[in-house]
This record gives sequence, C-alpha cells and structure tokens, in this order.
Amino acid sequence: MERYNIDTVLHFAAQSHVDLSFGNSYGFTHTNVYGTHVLLESAKKVGIGRFIHVSTDEVYGEVKEDDDDLLETSILAPTNPYAASKAAAEMLVQSYQKSFKLPVIIVRSNNVYGPHQYPEKIIPKFTCLLNRQRPLVLHGDGTPTRRYLYAGDAADAFDTILHKGQIGQIYNVGSQDEVSNLELCGMLLDRMRIPHDTPEQLRKWIKYTRDRPFNDRRYAVDGTKLKRLGWEQKVSIDEGLKITVDWFTQFGETWWGDISHVLTPFPTVSDGEMVPDDARSMRDEPLESQDIRQGKLPEQHKKDDMSGGCRETQQNGEDTSGLHQNNGGGYQITA
Repeated sequence: MERYNIDTVLHFAAQSHVDLSFGNSYGFTHTNVYGTHVLLESAKKVGIGRFIHVSTDEVYGEVKEDDDDLLETSILAPTNPYAASKAAAEMLVQSYQKSFKLPVIIVRSNNVYGPHQYPEKIIPKFTCLLNRQRPLVLHGDGTPTRRYLYAGDAADAFDTILHKGQIGQIYNVGSQDEVSNLELCGMLLDRMRIPHDTPEQLRKWIKYTRDRPFNDRRYAVDGTKLKRLGWEQKVSIDEGLKITVDWFTQFGETWWGDISHVLTPFPTVSDGEMVPDDARSMRDEPLESQDIRQGKLPEQHKKDDMSGGCRETQQNGEDTSGLHQNNGGGYQITA
C-alpha cells in the first residue's frame, strides 16, 4: 500500500461459496477472517483514508416471510460457516475503527450476478449447464428464495458509498427482485427458449438432491439508508438475466478455460461427512423437507449408495474427485 500510495481500500476478497464452507470451514476462516485482519493491519500502518469492507446479507441469518426487511442495526445471526466467517470479519473491522480510528465502512449486499461471474454461482452455473444441454440440480425442494442484484447496480452502490458514505456506518444494498431457486430455473429455461411447460419436460431439465445441512429460507435487507444517499436499483432481474445469459452463451465456455469441475453438483453433508453428489442421488421430485435435511435417500437410491458410499465418481465423463477444491474461484465479477 505504501509503495503505490494507496489511500482507499474496497475489500471484496473472500471465499464466498456457502456449500464449500460446510466441508472446508477452516479455509473460510483463514481467508475471510485472518485475511481481513492482515489487510486491516496494513491499512492501519499506512494511514488509509477509507476502508470499505464488503460483507453479505447472510450475516443476519434467515428472515421469515412475514418479518420486516432487516435494518443495519439488526442482530447478526449467521447459520453457516461462510456467513459466520463474514460476521467475524465484520467484528474485526469495527474493532479497528473503535481502537485505532481506522476510517471504515461496512456494506452488506444481496446476491450479485452478471457477466464475468465465476460459474460456481447459481446463475452462471445453471446457464452454462443449459448451454451444455445438461439438467439443473437443486438442493432440497427448490423453494428457498434469494434477492438478486445486477452487477452494474452493485457497482453503482459501491461508487455511491465510496463518495457519499459516512465513516463508521453500515449500509445494506438491497434488491427488490426476490425469486425462489425453482422460479429462477424457470426464468433461465424461458430465456434460453427451452420448453418446460409439461411435467415431462420439467423433469428432463430440473433434478433434485439432498439439501444443505441448514439452508436459510430467505434473506431480506432494508436498503432505505443507502437510497437516502441517492442510489437506486435500475436493472430488473428480467433485464439483468437477458444480459447475463447472452454473455455466458457467447463466452461461458472460453473465458476461464475448462470449467467442467465447477459445473458438477457441489458436495452435500450427510451424518457430518461430505458426500459428493452424483447421478445416484438425484431425483425427478424433491424429497420431503425433513428427509432432505437429514440426507436421506429413497429406497431405490439406498441400494446404490451402500456400495458407492463417498467414493469419487465420474459423471458424464467428467472427474468429480476435486469437487471440494473448486479452484478457489470465489466471487469474481467485473461490471
């Protein structure tokens, strides 16, 4: 920082994939907590002018459908190792503001998507799968919802906070576009003109597998505070998906080289152990919610699993043995 006379830090760097945090939580702590600590210490030494820490709406935990959107003053209640590591990083950031007067701002955003996003995330991943004429695999019953924000709107939000945000404050970046994972599949199938009107067509393109050990049903943040600074969401999810799908259709297979290893389903957890998902654990219909959370399979799959267990398998000729590694892709978006 001193060599290049850096006076402002926007700290985006993180391991950010929730599924992977269940199997490699130490790595998330090392990157997201210790990595933030290292950066804070460097910023303190050079006397940085502004340190903007990018967090996530997941630090608030699950928000029930009939609850109000959460304000920046709401209690943090993370429910997975990724969200917990981001909440812990926030505590360090706030401590440096209190103890060393470091000029910090914290930003908590909804899910961001757009061109150039690394295809471990749901929208680019599912788009790339459909480009390959392969089905989409949903955890659980597909009903959990998320709010999605187009990358261009996210960039505008960070620019607004950089120039107008007050030191020591926290800002939610909230989208109004809330859709379930199952609804998102339908939107992508529509966008790519893939027929899915009949049950038979739908079963061809959408499969189900075990749920996460705990899957927050929804997140919901109140972005009024940021709107008072002049920011507003401009790109709807319909418009944003059109831009994103068009980009991935054109460049998705060439931008990063071979992406086959991130297009296979991520491992799930059963009885405390990581289990690679493969064709044997996929179904045309979702399991009952309780069975999904407990990692139970229907009888026809149990027989297959007794011999397979957690062994490394191959699916469609692609090696899935390195699923949990995932190249450290993280959260790579340029807007």
